[in-house]
Amino acid sequence: MAVTLETSLSRVLGPRTATSMAEQLSLHTVRDLLRHYPRRYARRGEMARLDDLQVGDRVTILAQVTSVSSRRMRQRHGTITEVTVGDGAGTMKLVFFNHKHAKLERGAWGLFAGTVGTYAGKLQFTHPDCHLLDDDDGDDWARALVPIYPASKDVSSWVIQKSLKLLIGAGGGLGDLVVDPLPEDIRARHGLLSLAAALLDIHRPTTMDDVEHAAERLKWDEALTLQLTLAARRRAAALEPGTARPRHSGGLLDAVDDALPFDLTEGQRAVGEELAAELDRDQPMHRLLQGEVGSGKTVVALRAMAQVVDAGGQAALLAPTEVLAAQHARGIRELLGPLGRAGELDGDPAGTRVTLLTGSLKAAAKREARAEVAEGRAGIVVGTHALLQEGVDFADLGLVVVDEQHRFGVEQRDALRAKGNRPPHVLVMTATPIPRTVAMTVYGDLEISTLRQLPSGRGGVSSSVVPVVEKPGWLDRAWQRLREEVAAGRQAYVVCPRIGDETGADDEPEDADGAPDDGPRSDRRPPLAVLDIAELLRSGPLAGLRLDVLHGRLTPEEKDARMRAFAAREIDVLVATTVVEVGVDVPNATVMVVMDADRFGVSQLHQLRGRVARGKHPGLCLLVTDASTSSSTGRRLAAVAATSDGFELARLDLETRREGDILGAAQSGRRSGVRMLSLLEDEELIAAARAEATAILETERGLADHPGLAAEVARLASDERAEWLEKA
Repeated sequence: MAVTLETSLSRVLGPRTATSMAEQLSLHTVRDLLRHYPRRYARRGEMARLDDLQVGDRVTILAQVTSVSSRRMRQRHGTITEVTVGDGAGTMKLVFFNHKHAKLERGAWGLFAGTVGTYAGKLQFTHPDCHLLDDDDGDDWARALVPIYPASKDVSSWVIQKSLKLLIGAGGGLGDLVVDPLPEDIRARHGLLSLAAALLDIHRPTTMDDVEHAAERLKWDEALTLQLTLAARRRAAALEPGTARPRHSGGLLDAVDDALPFDLTEGQRAVGEELAAELDRDQPMHRLLQGEVGSGKTVVALRAMAQVVDAGGQAALLAPTEVLAAQHARGIRELLGPLGRAGELDGDPAGTRVTLLTGSLKAAAKREARAEVAEGRAGIVVGTHALLQEGVDFADLGLVVVDEQHRFGVEQRDALRAKGNRPPHVLVMTATPIPRTVAMTVYGDLEISTLRQLPSGRGGVSSSVVPVVEKPGWLDRAWQRLREEVAAGRQAYVVCPRIGDETGADDEPEDADGAPDDGPRSDRRPPLAVLDIAELLRSGPLAGLRLDVLHGRLTPEEKDARMRAFAAREIDVLVATTVVEVGVDVPNATVMVVMDADRFGVSQLHQLRGRVARGKHPGLCLLVTDASTSSSTGRRLAAVAATSDGFELARLDLETRREGDILGAAQSGRRSGVRMLSLLEDEELIAAARAEATAILETERGLADHPGLAAEVARLASDERAEWLEKA
């Protein structure tokens, strides 16, 4: 039987195994199986580090049986067999009820796979899958390195290993099976193996050097295919027919500059000139503006929006929450004054209208807002997801600004872009600084501007971890410190991960994303809740202070009223969920206490911390946690407290989160092209691949001279999970 990379696994492995692989591991073809790489490699006498195992993890370990014992159970009929396995450094127990594995004898070596459980404080497997290594395994066992694959309940690591052995044999060796897509000159330039040799060494290595060289080559395949796709997107975007929005003097932009109550930083001026120049071109701008929390990105965006309005177009600002959308609209209106109220009695006819469009507007107000947008009376439109709905039509959409872009899916951003008569200019903003490798991959088809400089006069924030289990007195001091700030005329936030008062699905942690997943832990209490903590504080350490709550279960009117009251200093302490995380701007707030800080991710804590010290007074952020200071969680929080540099924290975030979380759901699928590439470790490789991709596409024939690479790019582009490349 002739086997190719597109051959169905059912023809090679039989329908039963192939069905399990397809359903549980999304492996359908020979190509899929060859690209299913080992998670790690085990050696005889080397076991998975037991201190790395978490209860609930499904793992495979390589170990030797050290003891076997059986006894009758006291509480019910039958026997229990306990098998201890180890490697001389650590041990683990395998437990079988009413079942004795005949070959599990002292001295036997094997692979054991199961879900990690615990009993009497010790880790154990209950009824694990067992594969004892014997003479039948032949050279697989003699090779010294045993590949351990990502597996499933019905497809164990050793089944995958045997399937690959059969596959390599069925194909008459990988040399005839695999066509190398990488041009020979690129392989030579970077000292890379052939694809056939790399696949053979990744699945059947002799030494860890074999693994390292194979992995280097396979990472190049992923990086180059991805960078070619992104480079093609950049070239295509440059050819899109857009509409130039040149700067005009004496218009809204000059009025904005005159109305600003502060001087622009050098960074704001430089980025502003960059945006102004791109808006003046016929090709649509595609730019990512990243910057520190509080670096003044919104002002930069507003100046770009004003330039577009001066040129006769409309600008839309898409915000992730109604609280933030209302704040943006209110702030822009206040800044523009009469110039933002054209058509009203006290409005300036030379100005424009600032229209807010959110899902909670009453029907009549929503109809009026849509009419203002459709007729072009509204030059600046601020809204939430409601902007994306059918029936929201623009007269001449010239610029789309997406605030906190990580809160929006690709389809949502694309839906707003599609509302332009011609492709509009696009500016996406994030206050979560992006490491260079992420910028080159996830945002590889966007040009990037960065704001590092904070406006002058900011007080700065100091942060401390409050480990309540180890030092319970510190929490009392935290509340005392908060009272001192309020007594000095300042205000404070207390942030909790949950709303409270219910136990159903509606009471899940409100958007506390990004925290590393430690696996199931039945002994962990529920997250602290806003409503519960507010009552405790009212009757306890913060008694007598004006305290209120803010969370996603309130109506938009209630949320807006409480934010207005807080901004007007009518509330001393706001106990809130992460609804305050993004963009909320109350300069008088100087203290933030984050309860259960370990439930939040690094970037999210940095965002939350950015809500305080937005005025001239210094700020304080206290990270309250049950975690011990010596635990990985404790060390992560200490790292957040130790620096306010968002770019340094972005790298820490990359270290503590899984690769799929960074790349997003569209990139986490097995066929989406990234299985081995590490955004943290492979920065130089990604940069080199980007340079090679650009060079290939700049030649006269581009990919036409490289059919293998063209096929890989087409395969990535045809994957429905790679649609983000077309729309991001």
